Amino acid sequence: MAEKKTSTEMTVEEKLKNLYALQKVLSRIDEIRIIRGELPLEVQDLEDEIEGLTTRIANKKEEVAAVHLALNKWSEEKKQAQVAIERCNEQLNSVSNSREYDNLSKEIEYQGLEIELRDKRIRENSVKETEMNEAIVAYEAEKAARIQELEVKRTELDEIISENKAEEDRLREESKTLEEKIEPRLLTAFKRIRKGSHNGLGVVVVERDSCGGCFAKIAPQRQLDVMFHKKIIVCEYCGRILVDPELAGIKVEKPVEEKKTRRRTKKAE
Repeated sequence: MAEKKTSTEMTVEEKLKNLYALQKVLSRIDEIRIIRGELPLEVQDLEDEIEGLTTRIANKKEEVAAVHLALNKWSEEKKQAQVAIERCNEQLNSVSNSREYDNLSKEIEYQGLEIELRDKRIRENSVKETEMNEAIVAYEAEKAARIQELEVKRTELDEIISENKAEEDRLREESKTLEEKIEPRLLTAFKRIRKGSHNGLGVVVVERDSCGGCFAKIAPQRQLDVMFHKKIIVCEYCGRILVDPELAGIKVEKPVEEKKTRRRTKKAE
């Protein structure tokens, strides 16, 4: 039984075949991701938005609780000021001198100002409390709408994932197997090229004398180098690895040459 070749023992042609096979597998995985579209990002955005709304609601509720405590405190202080005024008014009926009368009058005036101040704070913060409660209701309504939207998006995403899960799992296993056949240095270079490519292509076929990635014209001598598989050739313009159609299993139809017709000349009579 023949021993299995290591990645370094393979010929350039074998390396290119493995790279192209890996590219096809990864391109199909990319296609499956495209089918999902923006759904994963939309789901993540909705989850983040719901989390943000939850935080806002919690913060607003804490603010409402603080304002409510302050309102209770000011109401209690207002009651104490009213009791103090009543007490001073009772004492006015039994004052013995003008000095005592003036002190009680000043106390009544002071407590009256305290009541006015407490009334002002109670009015302002009652409005503030109402506005915060309305904001909480609005946030909760928005959160409920986002939760409903998230459920729809998740269901849609789960359906797409389940439809393609078996194929995607198979492709991932296949890609791992192919990666083991490719030497690390070459695999790293391929992944770097793929990452820098807008369409995820790291290996492309030379078709119609052009690079299958950037469509730049490939010089005839460079095309011969690609065809002979003596070394790995990359596109001079986009840096993608080039393979010939035959290696990629693509049948190229040769142009049909027109037969030259010879004109018959009439002999002079």
